[in-house]
Amino acid sequence: MFANFIYFIVVLLIYATYQPAGSTNFPFTETAGLFLGIVFFFFVIARFLFRRIEKRIGLENPRLLDHRFTTLQMRLSVMAIIIFGIDIYALNLVDFLSEIPFLGSIPTFQAVICMAIFIGYLSIVWGSSHSVYRRLYPSPIDRRGYKQANISFSVPVLLPLLVLSGLTDIIYALPFDSVKTFLSSTPGELFYIFFLMTAIYIIGPAMIQKFWRCKPLSQGPARSRIETLCRKAKVSYRNIVDWPVFGGHMITAGVMGLVRRFRYILVTRALLSHLSPDELDAVIAHEIGHVKKRHLLFYLFFFTGYILIVYGALDIMLYFNPAYLLISPGWFSQSDLAPILSSIVMVASFLIYFRYIFGYFMRNFERQADAYAFSMFGTASPLVSTFQKIAYASGQSADKPNWHHFSLNQRIGFLQRCETDPTLVLRHDRKVIRSILVFSAALIFLAISGYQLNYGTTGKQIRAVFEQKAYQHATQYLNREIEKDPGNPQLLAALGDLYYSRNDFQHAIVTYERALSIKFELPYVLNNLAWLYATCKDVKYRLPQRALLLAKKAAELDPSPETLDTLAESYYINGKYEMAVESESRALELGGQDRSYFEGQLKKFRAAETQ
Repeated sequence: MFANFIYFIVVLLIYATYQPAGSTNFPFTETAGLFLGIVFFFFVIARFLFRRIEKRIGLENPRLLDHRFTTLQMRLSVMAIIIFGIDIYALNLVDFLSEIPFLGSIPTFQAVICMAIFIGYLSIVWGSSHSVYRRLYPSPIDRRGYKQANISFSVPVLLPLLVLSGLTDIIYALPFDSVKTFLSSTPGELFYIFFLMTAIYIIGPAMIQKFWRCKPLSQGPARSRIETLCRKAKVSYRNIVDWPVFGGHMITAGVMGLVRRFRYILVTRALLSHLSPDELDAVIAHEIGHVKKRHLLFYLFFFTGYILIVYGALDIMLYFNPAYLLISPGWFSQSDLAPILSSIVMVASFLIYFRYIFGYFMRNFERQADAYAFSMFGTASPLVSTFQKIAYASGQSADKPNWHHFSLNQRIGFLQRCETDPTLVLRHDRKVIRSILVFSAALIFLAISGYQLNYGTTGKQIRAVFEQKAYQHATQYLNREIEKDPGNPQLLAALGDLYYSRNDFQHAIVTYERALSIKFELPYVLNNLAWLYATCKDVKYRLPQRALLLAKKAAELDPSPETLDTLAESYYINGKYEMAVESESRALELGGQDRSYFEGQLKKFRAAETQ
């Protein structure tokens, strides 16, 4: 189930890093047809593959079928992520949603719709797998309940991020320019994300337990034992609740909440009905261990670490500008590569971080909580028998580990070793502390390295050397390709980009003009050359009238926020302020979340208009 968290966050990263193209790859009717065709294909594939497994039930080893079932679920979920990426990048789903007036002005609503589409893909997987699930792991839950259980368990991961996005929309809609300017900076973004994520992390459990439809656990022997155990351990909480995850048929418990006012202890009905009083005590002691060992606080620390790592990775990517090294024969421009590279960096860093780093800590935190329960009672027997019951009731192999938990047999083996050698508990605590210190040192090193690369003298020297070598490599490659194919305007456009990026305006102009002489209908080249003619730092290269001619054609071919902004700047430099205001207003309407730049431009043009 925890894998669903990973899937949702990867999808959010894919959505968040997409930059609206301004023009779509296909018209609406073709896009709708392709979208529905892909959905139907995915549905047919999922049903077919799960039915193949269902036909083997009773004929093959249950453990082998369990492995095939979970593997197929994972592969189809990954396939759903790939299809979602196709929806975003190939079918331009966000661009079509932006054309709807209400959705275009409130990006959070676009995000909700996109997440609902991905939930639809996962629902196909869950619905197709239900009959196999019921036969492999005897469960009374019906198909609808099974899908709802998966959704209700997974969707809360979206709540903090959607709240964050919604508040961002509100802030950018308010007339607080200084606040928006600060939040657009890297320190501002980090402060805003950390502050809101901390606030949501603290109060989020109250929202999540309501979303899960948890109810206070009724008074009785079970609640009394839990209350007594918490008092003994000096752990406070807001409430003990009945957790109806998967209809309450899973033998599981949990604790969430960083502070007492928003801390909840969760237990399922199956846990209460299947476990003896001693086993219940052991499970609750395990959850108390998470609180006493401050695992919930460390989770916030690790999420913060991920944000720092992403910013560091993106800074390094932008610092060394690998677009120079990835020039291909006109397939991508550097502006095209930037969002693609950002998406790759963010998704890859997320998968590596959570699968290996965060997963490592989660597994060892679980083991630490097991050890705490052992230490609290001086025996591992109740927790060991609980794990054995869980393995029997779930029908899954006790030898099956996952990215966030050791296998049940591994956990049992550790507890049995603790009974033989109780010092193993202290040694494991020290291992966790050492691991946290190493992780913290790595974060500090990353922060210092990022600062030195961006602001230190040595970093600037390294960057200059790297950029020069990358620039030479790219220009040599492109010139060789142009010699082979001198009539290729995309190659000339890429070379012009390189010259422009190095402020070699003369060669950039010659190269761009040569590309346009071969094919004039190139919006990207028209836009870049118009911007150069309108805003060049070296005024001798400014040609206002030529800039306006090129910008008009670029906006006609591709009325995106960027081309409209260039058109507005071209009107402005030609003294046509009213037209500049009109064009920039249209750019602002299409600008999505990146509104501060367009608002600044519009303010400049309006000031010139009123003078």
